[in-house]
This record gives sequence, structure tokens and C-alpha cells, in this order.
Amino acid sequence: MESTWFIILNPTAGQGAAKKKWPLIAKQFQIAAIPYVIHFTKSSGHAISLVEQAVTQQYRKILAIGGDGTNNEVVNGILSQNLVPSTDITYALFPIGTGNDWVKYYKIPTRLSAWLSFFKKGQTSLQDIGLVEYQAGQQRKQRYFTNVAGMAYDGFIAKTLSEKKQPVTNQLVYLSLIFRCLFRYELQALRITFDEGIYEGYCYTVNVGICKYSGGGMQFVPHAIADDGLFALTIAGQLSKLSVLLNTPRFYTGTIDQHPKVETYQSKKISVEALGDQAVELEVDGEFLGTTPVQYDILPKALKIIIP
Repeated sequence: MESTWFIILNPTAGQGAAKKKWPLIAKQFQIAAIPYVIHFTKSSGHAISLVEQAVTQQYRKILAIGGDGTNNEVVNGILSQNLVPSTDITYALFPIGTGNDWVKYYKIPTRLSAWLSFFKKGQTSLQDIGLVEYQAGQQRKQRYFTNVAGMAYDGFIAKTLSEKKQPVTNQLVYLSLIFRCLFRYELQALRITFDEGIYEGYCYTVNVGICKYSGGGMQFVPHAIADDGLFALTIAGQLSKLSVLLNTPRFYTGTIDQHPKVETYQSKKISVEALGDQAVELEVDGEFLGTTPVQYDILPKALKIIIP
């Protein structure tokens, strides 16, 4: 089993593109004589249980086919199983999604022929993983993440998106949602505790990153390094709506830290609590999870991945 790839495919990823592309992907695997078994996810969270099934059956190579949400679920499966150390499992992602943010950090190609070229070489690297504890209704829950977590405005957007239950089909649709939410969002006061100290005040957004990209290519944590054992923390303070609009290009150029009301840090532990009566929303790898109080812990080099 150790040489066989256990493939987890999300048939709804990329507005159904993953399912449509599977016959072509399967053909290329067969031509390259790469052994595999294939499983399609049937619902949200199914990928996590499929990983446990794979590990129990002694598979040690897992390939996900899907977007950032599929990536997050499979990584949660790898980190939450307790049968073997997480680094005993080799993980790869063929990106078929709307944002494909995690793969941007590693320059993993989205074109099948280019992706197969590096995949067959099997070059691996170890990446840090984040563990976030948060409030979901009356329960405290935990979630692993591999890319970027966002709070305040970012969390508000993710919550709005989850309530609408409308798919984001492209970047223009997402940008339209961002700007609509901007005029509804009200800044909230937070207390953020991290290695270097405490920040208290109103925040436009707070981002905690392992990798750099989120929201379809935005760089709210341009100082993130995926294997340094530290979170990249960005705190955007009391920005006006006009300032947010005028500084939108900075989101994509990695220069957000040059704004006078934006502070950046690195930290092993981070905690965030609301100073007002209203809890503040949290999203992780693009998915709305819950609210404050939130605690972040870093797991250094906990995931073994195939990269170019």
C-alpha cells in the first residue's frame, strides 16, 4: 500500500471541473504507471474520514484533487489521525478550485501536464501547520489550517458567504462581495496577545498566516514563511472605508505592511478576544468557522508535502 496513492477527489470543486477532469487525470496516471485508488467526497467533512480510512488501510501517500477547502479537510484528516506521525504521510494537491491560494506560495501549477512533471519527481518539504481553537455556538472547537486565518472583516465576509450559500465562481464575484460587505461592516475592538506584546483597539482585519496568499491572491501576510515555526501576524487598525478602497492594490502587491495603520509581527502563540459585547468572526483557509475567543498554536514542520 505504501507505493499506492490514495486519491481524494471533491467532485464539486471548481464548479464541477474536478469531476470532469478526472478521466484525463486517470489516463495520465495509467500512462505513467502510477498506482492509485480513487474516492469521491460525498459531503462536507467527508475528506477527513477518508484520510482516516486511508491511514487505517496502511496507505501513506495521499493526493487531494480540489480547491482550498478540500486541501484544508485532507490536512485536518492527516493531522487529527493518531495512528502514525503526520510526517509519515506524503501529501500532494492537484489544485482545481476558485482561489487556489495555498499552491500559489509553492508555485504549484494548475495545468495537468506541468503538475504531473513535478509530481512524478516526488520532491518533498515539511511545512508548519496551525491549530486554532474557537467558539462555535456553545462549544469550543479546534481546527488545523495550512494557509491563512482571518478575523474581523475577513471573518465577516466568510460568514456572509456561508449564509448566502452561493458559490464564488471567479475572482470578480469575490471582489464584488468584498466591496458590498465593506459598507455593512462595523469595526470592532479586540485584544490581541502575541509573543511581542499586546495590541488593544479597533481592527479592520486580523490575519494569521503560515503561507502568504488568501482571497484569490491577496497578500495580507506577505512576511509569512511556511517552515520557520512562526505565524505571520498582520493587524490592520482603524482604517476608514475610503482608505480600504484606496489601498486595495496593496492587498495584491505585498505592500500592505507599508500602510501606517498596519502592523506586522511573528509569533508562536496568538490569542484574540473581543473587547465589546459582540463576538468577532473567524475564517480559516476561506471557510467560516466561528467566533472569539480564539487561540492559535503553531505545529512546526508537521506536514510533508510534494512541491516543485
